[in-house]
Amino acid sequence: MVPHLVTALTGPINELEQRILDSTPAIERWFRLEWMEHTPPFYSSADIRNTGFKLAPIDTNLYPCGWHHLSQDMLPLAVQAAQAAIEKICPEARNLLVIPKNDSRNTFHLANVAQLMRIFHMAGLNVRVGSIDPAIKSPRKIELPHGETVYLEPVVRGKRRLGLRHFDPCTILLNTDLAAGVPGILEDLHEQYLLPPLHASGPVRRRSNHLHSYEEVGKRFGKLLGIDPWLIQPMYAKVGEVDFANGADVDALAGHANALLARIRRKHKEYGIHEKPFIVVKSDDGKDGVGVVTVRDAKDIEALAGRAKRRAGKTAAGRRELIVQEGVLTRERVHDGVAEPVVYMMDRYVVGGFYRVHADRGPDENLKLPGASFVPLAFSESTHLPQPGAKPGASAPNRFYMYGVIGRLAMVAASYELEATDPNAEIYE
Repeated sequence: MVPHLVTALTGPINELEQRILDSTPAIERWFRLEWMEHTPPFYSSADIRNTGFKLAPIDTNLYPCGWHHLSQDMLPLAVQAAQAAIEKICPEARNLLVIPKNDSRNTFHLANVAQLMRIFHMAGLNVRVGSIDPAIKSPRKIELPHGETVYLEPVVRGKRRLGLRHFDPCTILLNTDLAAGVPGILEDLHEQYLLPPLHASGPVRRRSNHLHSYEEVGKRFGKLLGIDPWLIQPMYAKVGEVDFANGADVDALAGHANALLARIRRKHKEYGIHEKPFIVVKSDDGKDGVGVVTVRDAKDIEALAGRAKRRAGKTAAGRRELIVQEGVLTRERVHDGVAEPVVYMMDRYVVGGFYRVHADRGPDENLKLPGASFVPLAFSESTHLPQPGAKPGASAPNRFYMYGVIGRLAMVAASYELEATDPNAEIYE
């Protein structure tokens, strides 16, 4: 399926696409040099927005859980990337333990786990699923809607190793961000590889750290291409802790929001853009307490504070770490529904992706909500190799090569982020 691109053949995004295509040798060399100095996350995904005048990742996930949405045509790419990733980390690896979310009723998530198992089995590993859910006390067979089966087994913790009964893995792959907290059973595994590391998990990771790293990457990449970094990155500001019951905190949030809106307006004026700017308020720690809230002026902040206080009832709303981030429209459609591409990566390679589509949402709204559907990126031609000579906006492979470049920039930023936040990193004076 080739989705309908509202922006096709029109608008400044085609200038960016042409610049990227013309610079392919320099871009690929730049990525190669980055990976000589930095270690990519084991796997990742990036939600990308194409406004028609800029192209930017709006969220980067280090525990991607949509592997079952990838086209079967892309499976060989994922298998090859898995082989490369495992070979670098543990060449003698034989057994891989996958740890899913603590929700055995979530067949959507378990279908994704089944696809991960398939990928790593085809990469030459023995793969089993170990649950850290205290409710799983014995092996449990889960039937999935499309006829697949996943066996959940309770993990067994030894002094320094984690595994299953009669199954001792070299590598443990987390497919959960541990949002509820890091359990002690996963700590101090000095003789096994835990991927991703615990400092990538929800309780530790901060969106502001990633955005700071991406800002650095965007500046360097923008200099390489001779473009304004704003064309490939969202502006943001770290707000800090906010208690919506505290008027001073709400005023501070409104101040950050208005300052960011003013910066975006200046960029829109510079480029002759007539879209009304907006921002989104997000939890810095990725928790769902605030969600993703669209803000266009200070009145929206007041309304957000009012909703938060009503939800809290008579108790204090509590303090939340927040950021404000530039809102990025999506101008793409699939089946007349608003869509955004999601790029999936393993090790340093793009291995596929899909469109997240939501018929009931607008181009300036969050699509990661119930009711979303998923359309694999599947084409008769490779979506990863650029097609020389094709007009910007007219070639699906060219457009998705560009998306892959942006996804890989987010992956480089994630590698910077993880290095900067690694509690075990050596510090040289």
